[in-house]
Amino acid sequence: MADSPNCDLKSLSPLQLFERVTEQGEKVRALKAGKAPKDEIDAAVRMLLSLKLSYKTTTGQDYQAGLPPRDLILINNGTTKEEDEDFVDPWTVQTSNAKGVDYDKLIVRFGSSKIDTDLINRIERAIGQKPHRFLRRGIFFSHRDMDQILNAYENKKSFYLYTGRGPSSQAMHVGHLIPFIFTKWLQEVFDVPLVIQLTDDEKYLWKDLTTEKAYEYARENAKDIIACGFDINKTFIFSDLDYLGTSTGFYKNIVKVQKHVTFNQVKGIFGFTDSDCIGKISFPAIQAAPSFSSSFPQIFNGKENIQCLIPCAIDQDPYFRMTRDVAPRIGQPKPALLHSVFFPALQGAQTKMSASDPNSSIFLTDTPKQIKTKINKHAFSGGRDTIEEHRKYGGNCDVDVSFMYLTFFLEDDDRLEQLKQAYTSGELLTGELKKVLIETLQPLIAAHQERRKQVTDEMVKQFMTPRKLAFDF
Repeated sequence: MADSPNCDLKSLSPLQLFERVTEQGEKVRALKAGKAPKDEIDAAVRMLLSLKLSYKTTTGQDYQAGLPPRDLILINNGTTKEEDEDFVDPWTVQTSNAKGVDYDKLIVRFGSSKIDTDLINRIERAIGQKPHRFLRRGIFFSHRDMDQILNAYENKKSFYLYTGRGPSSQAMHVGHLIPFIFTKWLQEVFDVPLVIQLTDDEKYLWKDLTTEKAYEYARENAKDIIACGFDINKTFIFSDLDYLGTSTGFYKNIVKVQKHVTFNQVKGIFGFTDSDCIGKISFPAIQAAPSFSSSFPQIFNGKENIQCLIPCAIDQDPYFRMTRDVAPRIGQPKPALLHSVFFPALQGAQTKMSASDPNSSIFLTDTPKQIKTKINKHAFSGGRDTIEEHRKYGGNCDVDVSFMYLTFFLEDDDRLEQLKQAYTSGELLTGELKKVLIETLQPLIAAHQERRKQVTDEMVKQFMTPRKLAFDF
């Protein structure tokens, strides 16, 4: 049976097949290095060849180490029309479906695992409290190796958190808060260190920004991140432009990743072309490096075996699929991931919010009046054309942006369900639903602004200074 794995592989996605081939290749190398018996090595090689054949049959391409199936995602939504396909990469999210991206298909294409009821219940048992609303409502919907993180936690072993922000503008919008709200909760319930990467170098490479402006945006964004309430004794925030020049551990890991990823591989993963600058081509290694604890010797005392958990939006997964492929080849543990859905623009779930379009977003600098005006004027409605039709047929919560936003920010599950029932039945009108959202967001944004006013330049400097945190390793 070991020589005929194909019967077990038909249900696997191309990426899962790729990972199986990679793991089997590592096994063969380990057996040869350990001078295992010849028949054992031969059996492992036969298995490897069979897996490679299954991979080629499924994908139509030969397996190449370190080159997963192309990560610029086109997901067919059951039709043959090009306009009915979802497009997802680290910089662009597009779908023609008013409900947004089909995340179930994205899970299959990316080869990740769905966060199901069993995993949520296990998290609840581990932390001894109700899971965050982002888990309860499927906002964080997919994972890689979260079970390993829970195994470590249950066995009193350490792990750490890593998330980030690309500082492309001075003001952040409410969609940018999602990973930080959830990461803060994870840090509190698991009591673990956190590193936050500000990729100002990336924004210099991709945007029309000077290095000075990108760094300025990084520091301004750090103030909004700090205002989320992170514990300074447990959190290190760093700018790539700043930290890379001071940490030999960080740079060593970047170089190790760079050595194990070819130009063809990054072209296949990220869609780079021959005309892209070499900075873009090498940047994925910089985003990969914080996944390894040895990048932060001041925190982890040089230890290389501390596993990392990365909460991020699903569009960032290509970076970390590359990282997970490289990790065992440079003697590092694979990072685990928790993936969130995309936060919709006010105009609808077809695209992400944009910091460059003020009317697509509720910004953290908006006044109560601006919040009210933007929601009333721009929030896409799932209601009917007339009051009479709405009362008769009801609204559609699946496409209504105000309801989507309440799913993110309204804590009370019972209240959210009541609103859904009332809107779907036609009892609640679109204007009334928008009013609920306005009354939810106005105090939330105002409270954030008050906290941000208390964040001084000296506090930013303390958070961004490499130092030991309140943990012993």
